[in-house]
Amino acid sequence: MENTRSIQEMTGMTGLSAHTLRYYERIGLLRDVQRNEQGYRVYSEQDVSWVQFLLRLRDTGMPIAGMQQFAELRSQGDTTASARREMLEQHHLQLEQQLAQLHTHLHNISDKIEYYRELEKKTTLL
Repeated sequence: MENTRSIQEMTGMTGLSAHTLRYYERIGLLRDVQRNEQGYRVYSEQDVSWVQFLLRLRDTGMPIAGMQQFAELRSQGDTTASARREMLEQHHLQLEQQLAQLHTHLHNISDKIEYYRELEKKTTLL
């Protein structure tokens, strides 16, 4: 088992707790995690990359159920590439919509800040 990482090393690399890594395994997000001779989990480079991808999905607001669906498709192999791409395209579209909404809110808040700056100038002149 070359180039494997212990659960402690994996927690350090990903920021996830050992409990969360075991939870991800239990709910099917992490599959086929290898064990060493003592029965401890060991994570491959592919496991590390996959968990980092899951973290990006999580950080961008994909629900656990969506991540599970994606993991299930991934486990079925390359024949599900189109379905996985479509899922990511849909997630991408949702993120773009959220960004547009945030930009609108940011602009409105900037306008309000400017309003209060002008109001402060007027009140200091009195």
